[in-house]
Amino acid sequence: MRSAFAPTEFEAWLEAAPHPYVVMDARFVLVWANRAYLRVTERQAEDILGRNIFDAFPSGPHDPNGEGARQLRKSLQTVLQTRAQHTLALIRYAIPRTDNNSGTLFEERFWSATHTPILDADGEVRYILQQTDDVTEIQALRRRVHMSSEQGEAGLDAEASLEGAVFRRAQEVQAANWALDAERTQLRRLVEQAPAFAAFLRGPDHTFEIANEAYLSLVGHDDILGKPVRHALPELSGQPFFGILDEVYATGRAFNGRSMPASLRQLGGAEIVERFLDFVFQPILDSDGQVSGIFVLGYDITEQKRVADELELYKNQLEEMVRVRTRALEESEAERRRTEAALRQSQKMEAIGQLTGGVAHDFNNLLQILSGNLQMLQRAQLSAGDLRRLDAALGAVDRGAKLSSQLLAFARRQPLEPRPVNLGRLVREMDDLLRRALGEAIELETVIAGGLWNTLADPDQVQNALLNLAVNARDAMDGTGRLTIEAGNAMLDDFYALQHEEVKAGQYVMLAVSDTGAGIPPELLEKVFEPFFTTKREGRGTGLGLSMVYGFVKQSQGHIKIYSELGQGTTVRIYLPRSREAEEVLPPLTLSPVEGGSETILVVEDDPVVQATVVDMLNDLGYTVLRASDGQSALTLARSGVSIDLLFTDVVMPGPVRAPDLARQVQVMLPHAAVLFTSGYTENAIVHGGRLDPGVSLLSKPYRREDLARKIRHTLNNRRQALAAAASPRVPVPAYRSPAETAPAGAIRVLLVEDDPLILMDTEDMLSALGFQAVGVRDGRAALRVLEREGFDVLLTDIGLPGLSGPDLARQALARWPGLRIVFASGYGGQQAAAGLSGALFLTKPYGMRDLEAAIQRAAAA
Repeated sequence: MRSAFAPTEFEAWLEAAPHPYVVMDARFVLVWANRAYLRVTERQAEDILGRNIFDAFPSGPHDPNGEGARQLRKSLQTVLQTRAQHTLALIRYAIPRTDNNSGTLFEERFWSATHTPILDADGEVRYILQQTDDVTEIQALRRRVHMSSEQGEAGLDAEASLEGAVFRRAQEVQAANWALDAERTQLRRLVEQAPAFAAFLRGPDHTFEIANEAYLSLVGHDDILGKPVRHALPELSGQPFFGILDEVYATGRAFNGRSMPASLRQLGGAEIVERFLDFVFQPILDSDGQVSGIFVLGYDITEQKRVADELELYKNQLEEMVRVRTRALEESEAERRRTEAALRQSQKMEAIGQLTGGVAHDFNNLLQILSGNLQMLQRAQLSAGDLRRLDAALGAVDRGAKLSSQLLAFARRQPLEPRPVNLGRLVREMDDLLRRALGEAIELETVIAGGLWNTLADPDQVQNALLNLAVNARDAMDGTGRLTIEAGNAMLDDFYALQHEEVKAGQYVMLAVSDTGAGIPPELLEKVFEPFFTTKREGRGTGLGLSMVYGFVKQSQGHIKIYSELGQGTTVRIYLPRSREAEEVLPPLTLSPVEGGSETILVVEDDPVVQATVVDMLNDLGYTVLRASDGQSALTLARSGVSIDLLFTDVVMPGPVRAPDLARQVQVMLPHAAVLFTSGYTENAIVHGGRLDPGVSLLSKPYRREDLARKIRHTLNNRRQALAAAASPRVPVPAYRSPAETAPAGAIRVLLVEDDPLILMDTEDMLSALGFQAVGVRDGRAALRVLEREGFDVLLTDIGLPGLSGPDLARQALARWPGLRIVFASGYGGQQAAAGLSGALFLTKPYGMRDLEAAIQRAAAA
């Protein structure tokens, strides 16, 4: 409890008080006594302080049973146990006095004692304050009155009556004083120990007269007592509290504050923090009904409000979750049906996949036999009618191959060759093809977003998917309407992924195809990706177009979504995963010439008719052909010492030796041999995750003679060039060398662009050895930057480069430097790829120093 008096003033006040006061600790050892106590007990402070009260004031012969000591001890024990004040109304306790003649005498005295506990910070009794009053004279008067009444004295004089009245009045006054003291002490203790903050402000200036520890801790000051509130708490200026206090004092009406914000100083620092308070300003009235002061009582509810705010937030979130969950529960039956339908669909797709995989191998082998023999017949001398019949038969083979490919795509068993591609470029390149497929009555609009990311996908399958979607849209619009193709970046977040179990959250490239057709009824939307399901009239479609798109997207780790509204049209969105690699643009093999060769090829095929057909086509192309029906027989041939330039093996074969194992063992025995796989169904031998293993070349069945010739030639040439580069002695070549530093003046300056590091170093060394000034880079963008810095006579570039293809690089370079001469180098062949570039030369891989020198000299001479 704090008041306007300092502790030293309290001590002086008690010292001057007429009533005896003494303080003892919890062991009843006397620690302090005022002058009045020492006077009535006729003792010196040094005689009693530091001693137990029962040692300092022992019982005498007048009290042989020690009744007074027992009463005193009982009262003190009660205070210790209850931590509350206790009063002894009357206690008989003698005071020892010293007489020179008789020694120590005990004078009988009667006392009234009040014992008040003084608590420490933990609420335990630390000291006991004893206030005593000597009531010996009053007790003697009571005895005389009582004795006179028992003796029956009739003549009780007026003085005795007056003494009795005085005695009774004194008792009443004393009892009232004791009660008031007890109430005052209890009130102060309650206020001091209360968990609430409390203060009393007196007068119109609101001067602090009382403030408990909780209040001082709240306001961050411990020196406010005796000060007006505006001086004690200046940080409250500008806040509503001063005005509220003035209003309460003027009107006498209490004010209740609820969750009021208050900016207060931190205890022991200058920092101002915001607190939230529940409090009451209660006016205190004096005897004439006037406001004398204001009692402040309240609680700091900052933490409670913070918790309440968080609980409110959590409650709102919980309510939202409950609403979401309620909707989910309401839709649980529909979800269960959808789950069952999805399970049935998954089982159906798996069954179709297994059926497709089992049938595809034999089916494609049959198509290969038909295709090979029909193409061989085309080379014979036949009549025009027979040739037309052969063309029709080959067309049927192509349709069968497409059907097989669509089934494999849907079943996600199609071998993909994904690489970084830009969908915007693919869409622009397909513009003419799409316009021819759609017809003149359909308006085509393409929207390509700026800054479009690359995606990792098989570009041929992307084009097939886009063409399928465009044809479906054309049929849905009955040949008239508008088709919109969009390509843009997209982010599928965690929330979207939670709603679509097969989706992985992340960055995607989105390809959307929208039409203005009739739309698809809601009940049919779930079936549109099923194989052989179609809404077209009989004969208008197989129902495999969307199924193929669906299977390709899923196999590419992508996502497909269809939106449709009757009478408004349909939108199909494809999401393919983003790639951070540079785009790889490869020229199609169909642009390269059909060339044969004289190398030795080992054909491994278990189907004898397919084997015979392939052998005939390879013989017709000029190759020497060895044949084997299984892996074990092929290994026997390889071990015999015969020279083999290329192993052409089916993937699915009987026997203990699998095709990948056969390829590895053959290349160990014959390091120069190239390997080309073929199959109508690859299982998981060379395809993992729907993608060809790195470094694997595959020719899918059925294939035409031209496809076989180009693939065989490309595989052989690339293998030879790589082996030649690996075998050449290497001299470290810096990333960029100035032509002036590498060759004598007047030498032909050559800029070499090759993405294969071994071929780049080997060719650069050959050029330097031939006396040319050579600078080598690995992509088209770097080549353009070098051309900006240096002048060159010849640009020697591979056709297939990452990012910017060789032909595109050549066109951009010629547009800026018309005198530059172009030489293309590739294992594909490439005259067609360089079409439109007047004067461009072509160097076929593998090439040696003579071929290289001749090509550079011819280009420079031109």
